[in-house]
Amino acid sequence: MEERIIDIMDPYELNNYLASRSYVNGFSYSYGDLALCKKVCECVDKYEKYLHVMRWLNHAKSLSSRQGASIKGDLPPAEKTSQYVITKDMSLDQVILDTLSEQKEISSLSFASENGLDHQKLVGAIKSLLALPTEYIKAEQKQISKWELTNEGKSFVANGSYEFLLYSAVTKDGILQKDLMKMPNAKIGFSKAMTLGWLAMDKKHANGPTVFRKVDGAIDVVKAVLVDIENRQNVEEKKIQDLKKRKLITPIVTKFYSLTKGSEFKTIIERPEADLTADMLQDASWKKKSFKDYNFEAKGAPVTSGYLHPLLKVRTEFRRIFLDMGFSEMPTNRFVENGFWNFDALFQPQQHPARDAHDTFFISDPEMTKESKLPSDYLERVKTIHESGGYGSTGYNYDWKIAEAQKNILRTHTTAVSARMLYALAQQKEFKPVKMFSIDRVFRNETLDATHLAEFHQIEGLVADRNLTLGHLIGTLYAFFKKLGLEKLKFKPAYNPYTEPSMEIFSYHPGLKKWVEIGNSGMFRPEMLLPMGIPKDVNVIAWGLSLERPTMIKYGINNIRELIGPKVNLNMVQENPICRLNKI
Repeated sequence: MEERIIDIMDPYELNNYLASRSYVNGFSYSYGDLALCKKVCECVDKYEKYLHVMRWLNHAKSLSSRQGASIKGDLPPAEKTSQYVITKDMSLDQVILDTLSEQKEISSLSFASENGLDHQKLVGAIKSLLALPTEYIKAEQKQISKWELTNEGKSFVANGSYEFLLYSAVTKDGILQKDLMKMPNAKIGFSKAMTLGWLAMDKKHANGPTVFRKVDGAIDVVKAVLVDIENRQNVEEKKIQDLKKRKLITPIVTKFYSLTKGSEFKTIIERPEADLTADMLQDASWKKKSFKDYNFEAKGAPVTSGYLHPLLKVRTEFRRIFLDMGFSEMPTNRFVENGFWNFDALFQPQQHPARDAHDTFFISDPEMTKESKLPSDYLERVKTIHESGGYGSTGYNYDWKIAEAQKNILRTHTTAVSARMLYALAQQKEFKPVKMFSIDRVFRNETLDATHLAEFHQIEGLVADRNLTLGHLIGTLYAFFKKLGLEKLKFKPAYNPYTEPSMEIFSYHPGLKKWVEIGNSGMFRPEMLLPMGIPKDVNVIAWGLSLERPTMIKYGINNIRELIGPKVNLNMVQENPICRLNKI
């Protein structure tokens, strides 16, 4: 090696210097090398993670005894020339390349064993090299199979086979079968010993069934074969299969790589750059670098954004369907309503159970609506229809109280909104047919279960026109629900204070495997419409349904508490697809 002043205080510089020169073929010492070697040995810990320095140092040590007496003893004792120090800080992929520069082929299994490496970590380094765009190495996967003794097989080697132990327990005078069978694994051992012809049994012996030796000096063949397998000796295939059936041995397959130089082999790894930086452009270093190929078909990084809850997705689809059918949307910005619009205007008596605290949430502040905010003329007509009837109705015949109508509540249905809109419609000089809908939140003091919550969304639609019938209502419901992809419908007669006739709507839920109520419908009663001022020949058909239950059917959710509330899985919100209800 040529003499050169090296700054050994900079291990990186020394390592690069040694990496660029051959210090194997035709290597001989100079006094500069000797001085350098001494200095490196004085602070060898500093250089342990630098591969080329450590290889040079080990090779220098191995040659110290062959280069003349003048330097003999000046260096530390030589180490094996076939190996070099591999520390935990060294890059295994670099170790592989440097070894291949000197050897034609490497077995990953042998290399790991010789150098005390974890074979799996070495395989990881091999795969890292194979993943590079440059073919540094070629790797052929191979495997070797060998038989290993199971725990039971190892016990046979240590103590003997079951049949031999049983044979050894039989004395010349024989032994009662019942005593012999008390030994561990006696049933298996007895069967094998009898098959081998080692033992015989006298069932008519005076003392009872007695076992005798049939041969003298039995040889424990099974143990001998297991010892041969343990010592990696060749064993007949038939004996191997017999031991395998007895689960005394098990096959072990070890996979490894055979490594050779690739078409573009070199010892210095040049990893392609992923990005073209401003510094590369300024110093023109990009001309000497290689770059990763751009994958123009790769998906972009997910955009950070909010996600629509499934309820909002289905709500949007419901709204679009209503608008497609020519409906206009009603304002639903009143969560707090008074008893008059929520109950009384709908011809619902004040003693009705739905108006109890068990079913309705009452507001404590403000507790009451001022009487001046209720339409006085209409209020009187509603009072009259409740107390004594009218328009062909006998009413409910009770003392109607204004205080009950003034109580503030959380609205129990969006029909309160429909009542306000119909009253406004009745105040117009000339009646015009309308189709209206609303979708918003309502509140009921209900017991929670898989299909009920105290807070849910109600969808409501109504059509007001002259001479409408129940047939128009059923036809409209079929047309509406078909656009939602719900064709399995059932209608059941029901009672509502403000509709007559009334029907409950059911749809089949495949997840729950039963018919689930999804809404209510009917024709508004004359006792509700006529006090408003709606013409006598005008009928109003209406229906209301929950938003949650169709959403559960659409997304296959069996428990409403998994859709809304504290138990909701946020991943469900992010991963659910866009709602596309099947349409006609």
